[in-house]
Amino acid sequence: MGEYYVYIMTNYAHTLYTGVTNNLERRVSEHKLKLVPGFTARYDLGTLVYYECTGDVTSAIAREKTIKGWLRKKKVALIESVNQEWKDLSLDWMDCHSEGAQRPKNPQLLGKETDSSPCSE
Repeated sequence: MGEYYVYIMTNYAHTLYTGVTNNLERRVSEHKLKLVPGFTARYDLGTLVYYECTGDVTSAIAREKTIKGWLRKKKVALIESVNQEWKDLSLDWMDCHSEGAQRPKNPQLLGKETDSSPCSE
């Protein structure tokens, strides 16, 4: 059983992109470096403003689809429920020079996670 993340990336204009991945650090790095052509590279979506974690891939995919179907207003409310200032949640762990840099604690857990969940810290 692995970790699966639903995440939201943005840019200076607050354009939103919702995605799902099994490796959040790698995927965010790919977005920041524009390694994968497409929407996020075209619109320079390199700021991670929200993510959730689950140990169940089916839940992660379903949640991604749910969020993608929401109106922008609801997505903004979700982001601001845990990240009022729209800070880049990946800054510390993207900087290889930050001593003790690590992924911030997960703002939301999907499904019925427990303290022994792969996504809890």
